[in-house]
This record gives sequence, structure tokens and C-alpha cells, in this order.
Amino acid sequence: MVATSSSSSSSSTPTPSNNSTAGAFTPLTQRVTFEKEIKKSKFIAIAGPLFDERSAMSFLSEVRDPRATHNCWAYKVGDQFRSNDDGEPSGTAGKPIQSAIDSSGIDRVMVVVIRYFGGIKLGTGGLVRAYGGVAAECLRNAPTCVVKSKVPMGLEVPYDLLGVLYHQLQSFQVEDIRQDYDTGKDNVTMVTFKVDFDRAQSLEEALMANCSRDIVFYKR
Repeated sequence: MVATSSSSSSSSTPTPSNNSTAGAFTPLTQRVTFEKEIKKSKFIAIAGPLFDERSAMSFLSEVRDPRATHNCWAYKVGDQFRSNDDGEPSGTAGKPIQSAIDSSGIDRVMVVVIRYFGGIKLGTGGLVRAYGGVAAECLRNAPTCVVKSKVPMGLEVPYDLLGVLYHQLQSFQVEDIRQDYDTGKDNVTMVTFKVDFDRAQSLEEALMANCSRDIVFYKR
């Protein structure tokens, strides 16, 4: 079975993301902050890792400052994304923040940019550069890690090939190995496990090359 994810948006216009890598994603490992003054307005960008949309709203509630002039934001969780201009002219705050997230290649992240107005208007172009710029700077040197997605796999294997199978599974560092003898077939067992997305094809090829007969693979 192949699972597909869909985009979601509510209070904003979504921007398609082109930086997701199938089978892996790059999240932040901790919250980061960047501050800059632009024409007497103070901009504070706060970025933090997310688990889902609910955690995005919790993060926003935690870091937003009700005393500020604007609390603009954007987040990305896989193919789900939202952004909000929070009173700035449409498209001048949330969308530039979203573009900064997309350009960074970071996933499952939210960036809130807080603005304290200093008395000088920046204009449409100035706002786009300010919000997008501080968001980009906030993410530029942020600590990240690479998380690989796991692919559930299973196969039916004769008892006499279990030794070969387990040797290969150990070599590919698979997880959650389970064995079921109730297959309804004589001398055949079902083995299920999870393997890194980018190693699934290599594992399948290694098993086919090292076993003397065909093995039926099941991918979910």
C-alpha cells in the first residue's frame, strides 16, 4: 500500500513546498531566536520544532507577544502548511516567512516573527524583505538533524532460510522484527520489520541475491 499526504491551509494562502525529500526530513533540534532592528522597528524571529498542527498553535500561543504590533507566522509539517500576516498587508509577512522555511529545507518547523513598530513605514517591498530576511537568518544556522522514515516490510520465508534472512536484517539494522508461524503453509513463516526508506530497495536486492529461491515481499 502506498500512503499519500494532502496539503492543508486555513487562514492563509498555501505555498507549495519543493524541499521535502521522500523518506526523510530535517527538523530543528531546539528553539532558536534571531533579532534585528530595521528602520526603528524591532523584529524578533522565533523558530521551533513541531510534531503536528496542534503543536503549532501551542507554540504560537507560547511565544506570541500581545503587546507587539504584529505576530506573523508560518509553519510546515510535511505537506501541511499555513501562514498568517496578522494585520500586515496581505502577502507581506506570512508568505515571506513561509518562503524562508521552504528555502531552508527544514521540515516540521514554525517561525513566528514579532514586530514592534518603530514609527517608520517600510512599504510593501520593505515588509517582504524584513519578514523574509529575519526568518531566513533565524533558520540559517539553526541546529538540525536528519530523520529517516521507516518502511514497514514483510516476507514469507522457508524455515531453512531464516539464518540468511536474519543475517541480512542485522546488516541493514532493521527494527521491530516480528515472526509469525501461522501462515497456513508448511515450513514457511512470515517475518515483518521496519527498515530505513532509503535502504529498503538495497535490502530487497541483497535478500534476493543471497537466497536460493524466490521470496515474496510485502510492503505496506
